[in-house]
Amino acid sequence: MPATDPYVVTLAPHVHAYVQPDGGWCLNNAGFLGDASESLLVDTTATERRALLLREAVLAAGLPLPRTVVNTHHHGDHTYGNGVFRPEARIVGHENCRSEQLDGGHQLHLLWPQTDFGRVEITPPDLTYRDRMTVYAGGTEVRLLHPGPAHTTGDSIVHLPEHGVVFTGDLVFQGGTPFLPMGSLSGSLRALDLLRSLDAERVVPGHGPVTDPGAFDATERYLRWVAELAAEGHAKGEPPLETARRADPGEFGTWRESERLVANLHRAHAELDGLPEGHPLDPMAVFGDMAAMNGGVPVACHA
Repeated sequence: MPATDPYVVTLAPHVHAYVQPDGGWCLNNAGFLGDASESLLVDTTATERRALLLREAVLAAGLPLPRTVVNTHHHGDHTYGNGVFRPEARIVGHENCRSEQLDGGHQLHLLWPQTDFGRVEITPPDLTYRDRMTVYAGGTEVRLLHPGPAHTTGDSIVHLPEHGVVFTGDLVFQGGTPFLPMGSLSGSLRALDLLRSLDAERVVPGHGPVTDPGAFDATERYLRWVAELAAEGHAKGEPPLETARRADPGEFGTWRESERLVANLHRAHAELDGLPEGHPLDPMAVFGDMAAMNGGVPVACHA
């Protein structure tokens, strides 16, 4: 099997992570669980073709097609494939995930018009919650927790307490750089505290290989480094791009999508300016600066 093919990691009996290498832009993770009577899916994929492969993986694991699909947030790489699982499945997510998905529409098409996403119908959650929610699939307890604004304003943590498993969505990018412009830097730090409190042994990040709670520490080190850079640059009146260009990434230099540093500095500057967490930023400025950090080339969709 080529190294770029998706693969399944069994985390516990009838609990699986679905990993899409290399975990870069638009190559997210998903997960599925249940028994012979019903199943639940955590997130979908960025393209119709990849969603059909995910569908096949659920069936190959001996599970029926999911009756519930949980979206950890609204971004298209985690939600574009929702329609492939309708009408059998109900889509579940935070109330902001629904509104953000409707507002975002075919967001990935706008960013990457040359990518073949296939047939994509925007299919937002039709069952939403505000703070926390518990659902059951095949007898497995699945807790949905909203951490507040973090990666986005509509994130969900998916916790399986009896199995010691947590699906973080994009609160964690294992081997990749966090991405905060649609959420909050301070909120992301609070989200890590919530993740730690769950005492899960197996951690399924939004992108990258399955990992352990050590990923929370690495993510926190990065976020605190961004906060320090932002505070220094903001005090000087320095724009985020200038700060990002002079920064020494140190241990984070090997992480994918290093250009996201400037996007994260935009978010940090907004918070230093006193704007509310999750306050909309100018996407043209954010993605323009990321392209500048990426050698003048727009970031590429890996799907």
